[in-house]
Amino acid sequence: MQNLVARFGRKLSISNSSTTILIICFFYLLCKGMKRTLELNSSKKNQNLNKNRRHRREQKLNTRPSPSDDSAEDNSEIASEEEMEAQNKEEEVREYKEPTMYDSLLESLRTKQEEYNTDSEESGDDVEQTHDVSDDDGDGSDSEASRLSEPGASLHGGGLGNPVGRIGGTETDDDDSEASGSDGEQELRVNGQPTRGACASTSSFHSHLDHKLSKEEVDKLEKKKWNYKWVVAMSNYKWKGTGECFLKELDNFLFHGLKPTLHKHWLGIYEKSGGADFDSSKQRLFFSICNSYRDILHHNKKPFYLKGLDEDSSTMDAYVMHSLNHIFRTRDLVKKNEAKLAKLQENVKADILSNEAFLDRGFTRPKILILLPLASVAFRVVKRLIDLTPPKYKSNVEEHERFYREFGAGLGEDKEEEDAAEISESKRSSKPSDFETLFGGNNNDHFMIGIKFTRRSIRLYGDFYSSDMIVASPLGLITKIGEAELYKDKNVDYLSSIEVLIVDHADVILMQNWSHVNTIVEQLNRIPSEQHGTDIMRIRQWYLDGQASFYRQSIILSSHINPDINGLFNHHCLNHEGKVKLASEYKGVLPKVVLQIRQIFERFHANTAEDADDARFDYFTKKVFPKIKDSTQGGIVLFISSYFEFIRVRNFLKSQEASFCLLGEYTEQSDISRARGWFFDGKKKIMLYTERAHFYHRYKIRGIQNLIIYSLPERKEFYPEVVNMLQGSACTVLFSRFDQLRLERIVGTAASKRMVTSDKGVFVFC
Repeated sequence: MQNLVARFGRKLSISNSSTTILIICFFYLLCKGMKRTLELNSSKKNQNLNKNRRHRREQKLNTRPSPSDDSAEDNSEIASEEEMEAQNKEEEVREYKEPTMYDSLLESLRTKQEEYNTDSEESGDDVEQTHDVSDDDGDGSDSEASRLSEPGASLHGGGLGNPVGRIGGTETDDDDSEASGSDGEQELRVNGQPTRGACASTSSFHSHLDHKLSKEEVDKLEKKKWNYKWVVAMSNYKWKGTGECFLKELDNFLFHGLKPTLHKHWLGIYEKSGGADFDSSKQRLFFSICNSYRDILHHNKKPFYLKGLDEDSSTMDAYVMHSLNHIFRTRDLVKKNEAKLAKLQENVKADILSNEAFLDRGFTRPKILILLPLASVAFRVVKRLIDLTPPKYKSNVEEHERFYREFGAGLGEDKEEEDAAEISESKRSSKPSDFETLFGGNNNDHFMIGIKFTRRSIRLYGDFYSSDMIVASPLGLITKIGEAELYKDKNVDYLSSIEVLIVDHADVILMQNWSHVNTIVEQLNRIPSEQHGTDIMRIRQWYLDGQASFYRQSIILSSHINPDINGLFNHHCLNHEGKVKLASEYKGVLPKVVLQIRQIFERFHANTAEDADDARFDYFTKKVFPKIKDSTQGGIVLFISSYFEFIRVRNFLKSQEASFCLLGEYTEQSDISRARGWFFDGKKKIMLYTERAHFYHRYKIRGIQNLIIYSLPERKEFYPEVVNMLQGSACTVLFSRFDQLRLERIVGTAASKRMVTSDKGVFVFC
């Protein structure tokens, strides 16, 4: 060591005496550092010892037999201090215990957190940091809370966050009257559970996320058996739900936890649109149901393209406002916690973080996922999202023009495409009005966009990990999931912390591919493969315990119900708050059949729902097809709902060498034109026509003399459309008791109940 220092001194032209002084200073600093290290280690051990003492005291106090034993308990506690110290020393040398999966996860996350912090410190140039600094330019000063959330800052070295994990800026909402109330709610929590005082009861956000699930509750949720205990009748439908009924006390439950800024802005928009009584509006009612944080199944919504613009807009406003409130509530909680931690000294910050009141985030930032079928529908929802955001939060909407160009109807297209659209306008005008409204805009079904709310702006096309909300189509998101399975450097961990799932226009998604929705929901709330920079000391405990799916609220909106939607709601929506769903009665659509046609409904027998498809096929091949085969009359259309049934019947007709043509959703346009011509000219006796082909094209088929509805359509409006194309005098409909959901939408609820339970098997409507 002396030689090394001497060489160093010679290089700097330092004398021998100076070299000796350097050696003395070096060893002095070395000894001082070792002493400091020993003091820190001793301090940590003392802190751990004090923690263990306090923990054992609390356990003993909790298990105290009676108040009369207080003095004896205190004496025994004081007498056992030395024993406790001995036990703590023995714990240090206790034999190794195999770590659990939970321990391994925490250790992995801690390691990746240290690696992330090290990388951030070395680079010092984080893109997200640049964005966040630009968001806070108007603040005028750098607060300590902002400094604590800088990338690269370690937990015990002055930092509590990172650019990805941090939510929002560091400003306080001076014009929000609930700011102090939120603090009050946080202080009223005891052991992580909110008290039922006045302040805590006003926020459904806190009561939902702060609830601790017991083992009995988890076991009950995993059984997936739901008992709907109450029913509340509305105008033309009923809401029924599990747990305690909250709709009867709706006035008291009205806007619990809604930020006053959002409420005031929403009320102003409602009044400007001509609304008079906001408290009795459809928006207010459905928002109150969303604000209960229960899973919701609304399956009788009249969509905007079926002249239900008022009802559709009301439900959309409600879930958009609920999403905004959830995002801003989450951000406010994080900001308040960071502000409190910024005031604390470093030596007590670690102890404070052990308090569950500071657990305020998930594995990743995105909290809202909205699944929509078409880009035109997404354009409508995001545009309304921007409108409902108060002005203070949207002084700038980034990538606004790009969004209008990519999601809007016809914006940004060149002149040739506009001319082509004008030429085909005459063709589109022959379609029904609901078809033109739904498909008149951007029909792209492959999209995905992240939306981030900063201090004063809305950032569209944000990185998914730094966004608050993701709006996507099932096809767009399933593509990302597929890429993550193929490539190791890609993942969809941004789905790990979704707390509100919204599936709007589920009836349209049914016409696309519902299995994509099932796959996406199964992917939600999984423990991520990487740490993604989130401060692990602030992650809520139920995320680490793998219980996030029990805290996710799922909202499904559709114009009708079917077994696929029912299956998703019953088996994949496991919210601990419970469920609310609609119970509707239908009048049917038979009066919309304008022709004098005998509609013959034939019921076939099926033992179970799984056997229904086979029973239908057997009934057709043995009872219906022999009549078709022996008949010399052509012009027979077989309307089939399912594509798998379509393939099955096609293969059967091939085996029988029948004269037929196809009109399916995957048939080429040239083949479709040829098939329609053959059928009209009588060159082909039978035409197979699928519901999805009708949904996407609305063909008008000429020359139908005999209509056989092999399986009832999902969409009730298709029944009169197809029957009214018939040029003959009768049509035949096949059904079983497992088709009641479809049947009641066509013939009415009362008639469908009689038809599936009657001893007769044939029913005629004229």
